[in-house]
Amino acid sequence: MTDLIVFALLGLATGAIAALIGLGVLVGYRGSGVINFAQGAVAMYIAYVFYSLRVLGTYPLPIPGLPGFIHLGAPNGLSAPIAVVLSLATAVVLGVLMHLLVFRPLRHAPALAKVAASVGIMILLQAAMAFRFGTNTQTVPSLIPSSGAFSVGHAIIPWDRVILTVVVIVLSVGLWALFRYSRFGLSVRGAAENEKAAILLGFSPDRQASLNWVLASLLAGLGGILVAPIINLTPTGLTLEIIPALAATLVARFSSFGVMSATALVLGMAQGELQNLPSKLSWWPSTGSDQLLPFLVIVVALFLVGNSLPSRGAASEGRLPAAHATRPQFVLPAVATAIAVVMFFTLSAGYRLALVNSVIGAFVCLSLVVMTGFLGTIALCQMTIAGVAAYVLAALAQRAGIPFPLSPLLACLGATVVGLAIAIPALRVRGISLAVITLGAGWAIEEFFFNNPTYTGGVNGTNVPAIHILGLNVAFSKGSEIAQPAFGVLAVIILALIALGVMNLRRSPTGRRFLAVRGNERAAAAAGVDVKRMKFLGFGLASFIAGIAGCFVAYQQTLVSQSSFDILVSVSVLAIAYIGGITSVSGAMIGGALSTGGIVFYFLLVVVLGNRSNGLEIEDLISGLGLILTAILNPEGIAGAMRITKQTLMRRLRFGPPSARGGVPVLAKAPVQDRERELA
Repeated sequence: MTDLIVFALLGLATGAIAALIGLGVLVGYRGSGVINFAQGAVAMYIAYVFYSLRVLGTYPLPIPGLPGFIHLGAPNGLSAPIAVVLSLATAVVLGVLMHLLVFRPLRHAPALAKVAASVGIMILLQAAMAFRFGTNTQTVPSLIPSSGAFSVGHAIIPWDRVILTVVVIVLSVGLWALFRYSRFGLSVRGAAENEKAAILLGFSPDRQASLNWVLASLLAGLGGILVAPIINLTPTGLTLEIIPALAATLVARFSSFGVMSATALVLGMAQGELQNLPSKLSWWPSTGSDQLLPFLVIVVALFLVGNSLPSRGAASEGRLPAAHATRPQFVLPAVATAIAVVMFFTLSAGYRLALVNSVIGAFVCLSLVVMTGFLGTIALCQMTIAGVAAYVLAALAQRAGIPFPLSPLLACLGATVVGLAIAIPALRVRGISLAVITLGAGWAIEEFFFNNPTYTGGVNGTNVPAIHILGLNVAFSKGSEIAQPAFGVLAVIILALIALGVMNLRRSPTGRRFLAVRGNERAAAAAGVDVKRMKFLGFGLASFIAGIAGCFVAYQQTLVSQSSFDILVSVSVLAIAYIGGITSVSGAMIGGALSTGGIVFYFLLVVVLGNRSNGLEIEDLISGLGLILTAILNPEGIAGAMRITKQTLMRRLRFGPPSARGGVPVLAKAPVQDRERELA
């Protein structure tokens, strides 16, 4: 009995972290209707600012090219009150910037653009702090007395757990009173119900959203300052705390501060108990069960109350990026494939490796084209599904001795089964809620399966034998030479076939049904489309394509490890797919070129940056900023911009510039629009 109490009390810290982040998520959602996936990253950023001020006596400037730090003349660090004030002031500025520069322009944008923007902010903040401070753990001075403790049986419980819980309760009560009784809170609640009516009554939803973003950032900053000393500080340490925070806010239906905080605290206590179970039950998994719990809570909450979650009564919402149909093309793909094959036989090993990474990235982007571009479901776990295929391949090829190509085919089918299991909640929820589920599912699979040495070898990984075709060794590396041309050619040929398949899918009746479901599920069902079947089919196809990427990663690395399939890698993949153009095959190819370690960034790292040691952080900075700008300025991505430019040039070549027509504007014949685009 004593152990139950001890581990429950120790779990209060985990629950308090989730509650502090969840309070900010709830405030931001009430004010703008946006679920900010970057809330944990905001907490991390402000915690780094506090660390720099308190320990180093400097203020960090995250922008490359500027001085790294402003020295404030305090070599031993600033006093705690001054450091807190400056850190929270930074949180205020960050909240204003997020609203004015990112989410205000996206006020009437579809959910996909808002999710992409918040993911961009997450990547940008992580990369900024990694760029300035590196990835090593930093020890942050605590504002809460950490030396005091009390005993429960033979265990010692620090007082900071209890104090954090009290802070959460006080903040929850204060926010409840603010939104329940103040004029500001009442106006925010009214605008959430009916934005048009609030405007007619003289309230400014824009001003309300700005104040809510500031308040949400303040809560995140305060949470980061308070909890960083407990968990220690890394650029990714607080980012994924958004997942248990989202679980608690879903139980609270994004409306009740008290229910959210209570759920987060109970969830943390339950996670503490699960951490103790392996010592009590020999058959209980040694790792990951505590991280699986938030995902289960998310699924149960969405299944029970998913259809009754409150939504903001926005005045209007923009369209998703158009998924244009293209004529059957064989010449251009054949030429591109031939060029890639020649590159593998002529380029140096470094460029060949970058090209292989681009091909693998293109596979994952193609899976997102099917999942998000055609079907309209926001997925944040594609690299996790790829990881499932990689580990299944390792088990089949290494332990069972099943040869190529049967082993990767079975591995992709295994990834498809997992994708179909994740698709089950998609039958009930959609949009941002589905993004929450896929993010939670990816995290749970990573923690419970990938990191479990019983199943996968854990940090030691699992070996994968090389590919052999008709006795020919098609290995990624031979001796000291990496990225062998034969391996790259095989990957390119399979990519070309899959790309042609996705092109034909878009033009097929199934593709048109996908777009009908994306545009309006009820209208599609009324037109005779089997919505459930289309969702399962879309998830299955996308998961199979992601599984191909996972198999090539396994063959490339020969030792499958969790780091290649981290949930944050899945988030980054969404970024490059969106930048490239998430609704087209050409966009997937561009996304592959932009992928981490891909051909574009290898050129940037080697030629432009001169192999700088922090080149990866600069790459992430560019990706995060590019994703935000794409979501705001060009939702159809680079491929969409290229298509529009091509259409404009063709019209000018056909009709000539206005000056050549006597200054009288001539309306060019509008391109024929597919019925599916209208549905989209």
